[in-house]
Amino acid sequence: MGDAHRIGVVGLGVISRAYLDTLVGHRAVRVTAVADLEASRSAAVAAELPGVRALSVEELLSSPDVDTVLNLTVPAAHAQIALGAIGHGKHVYGEKPLAAELTDARTVLDAAAKAAVGVGCAPDTVLGTGVQTARAAVESGAVGRPLFASAAMVTPGHERWHPHPDFYYTAGGGPLLDMGPYYLSSLVHLLGPVRAVIGASSRLRPERVIGSGPRTGERIPVEVDSHVSGVLEHEGGALTTITTSFDGVATTAAPIEVHGERGTLSVPDPNNFDGEVQLLELGAGEKGWRTLPPSAGYAGAARGVGLLDFVAADGRRAPRASGELALHVLETMTALLRSSAEGRRIELTTSVERPAPVPLTPPQEWR
Repeated sequence: MGDAHRIGVVGLGVISRAYLDTLVGHRAVRVTAVADLEASRSAAVAAELPGVRALSVEELLSSPDVDTVLNLTVPAAHAQIALGAIGHGKHVYGEKPLAAELTDARTVLDAAAKAAVGVGCAPDTVLGTGVQTARAAVESGAVGRPLFASAAMVTPGHERWHPHPDFYYTAGGGPLLDMGPYYLSSLVHLLGPVRAVIGASSRLRPERVIGSGPRTGERIPVEVDSHVSGVLEHEGGALTTITTSFDGVATTAAPIEVHGERGTLSVPDPNNFDGEVQLLELGAGEKGWRTLPPSAGYAGAARGVGLLDFVAADGRRAPRASGELALHVLETMTALLRSSAEGRRIELTTSVERPAPVPLTPPQEWR
């Protein structure tokens, strides 16, 4: 993809600021344009960034000054924007999920293959020292042969803090499609791809109340299941139990635990880039849990590191936050929801190579 890679950002909501903080001024990329459905928002952002133009969405997608479109729109628009970018011969890197519907995600990857352009997709938190140190520990044999894992994400819902949370409760939203990519991407890194799932889900509240911002007190409808549990069968034989919920207050469960024949590994929140990785070895006695020092991953990472990894791959290797991984994760999630609806075990049609591990990389080497 070359040096001084030019980035155009579509969608300037809450998450865009974190991306811009990482990308603006980076030596390997240059943000050249921004666009949003609200022209005043894109104008305001461009005014803060020298050399960045505020364009309409269509102008940005067709701009000769953009190599990769960073797609930060709501999930329902992910496929449309990605296909628009690909149609103009541009690479695309998007927020998760890859698309709201599995068929749309497949269409995006097929179109990219025909156009000979790349597709990348968040989350990139899994490339930080938290998940990568845990992966290195598993691969070193710290827990022996991995047998099973557990994953848990329990919150009361994003409407408590997000001023415009509607999309969390429409197609492409819900706790699984919103937060599940962090956990499932981590589990692919830790235990490999998934071959089959069994799921169960519920939707016990028909509406939510916005808790912050100009719409405080407004009620919004819930159109997707707000609690999803399931079992994942990994290709290597390990099993994972997973729960994602917008219906609970909190949980004391570790975000992810990997249980092996010789030990248990506690993995930090995959929504963060770092955090403590703890190991309890069989027979440790009074020594108990011990914290493992960071041994892998992008140190001090922030949103956008996956895009930088995507650009750096430059066709020489597979990007770690790849469209193929995102497609497999999306099929895993939609299969869990199908399994719940149909009351049966679902075998997946996709698989994916585990992304290359990230060696311990200090901030000055990737920033």
